[in-house]
Amino acid sequence: MIAKNSNRFASAASLVTASFFASSSNLFAQADNSNALQRYVLDGGPTMIFIGLAVLALIALCVFNFINLTKGKFCPDDLRAALMEHMTACRVRSAIELAASHPSYLGRMMAYSLPNIDATRPEDLGRDQIEDAMADFSINENRKNMTWINYISLVTQAAPMLGLLGTVIGMVGAFALLGQTGMADPAVLAEKISVALLTTMWGLITAIPSLIAYFFFKNRLNNLVAESHHAAEDMINASLQTVNADAYLAKIPEGVAV
Repeated sequence: MIAKNSNRFASAASLVTASFFASSSNLFAQADNSNALQRYVLDGGPTMIFIGLAVLALIALCVFNFINLTKGKFCPDDLRAALMEHMTACRVRSAIELAASHPSYLGRMMAYSLPNIDATRPEDLGRDQIEDAMADFSINENRKNMTWINYISLVTQAAPMLGLLGTVIGMVGAFALLGQTGMADPAVLAEKISVALLTTMWGLITAIPSLIAYFFFKNRLNNLVAESHHAAEDMINASLQTVNADAYLAKIPEGVAV
């Protein structure tokens, strides 16, 4: 398990860092390391500090979500099989006790919703109440998980704005220098503008992988939640088939294999 989590951690870090530095590798190959660092990072000014913090936040959020959004924490196979066995045998109390002892999403959802089973309604076991409880649980839980994914969206929106702010500050300084000297040397002006555009470049380099990561983790969460709900539906159906076994068999015409 530790090795598996380590692999996920490494995959998360490599995904983000590879996306972040891929577009800038050619720039650093044009000069030695010290000159490249000065030309393509430090010359961007103080705004680069905030963009750097945004990069660190993106990496940390991606690693956290990779570790948090796993099948083992949402719908583990062993718990699913054990709950299915209890529900097939209509051992609802045992299923509730097992679910309550497991910290996974599926375990907590079943522990919250299964007490709504109504044994006085053998035709559906109070299915509508169970599904309403499952929906209430998912609304509250998904809000918590989406909070950390939405922070990635915040980085996606903030990074280009920080880059634009740095560029505007740089352009103001460039034209102020031009106004003071009264000289319109194209080479000097082009160099100042090039430095001013650095922050915009790094803002976009940060925002693009952030956007990809946001939709990746959002879809990952939706898939894990859907899998948990499908497992819960299968358990309810298994109990209904056990309770109403004679009624189900009566619907099958003679000569059809069961």
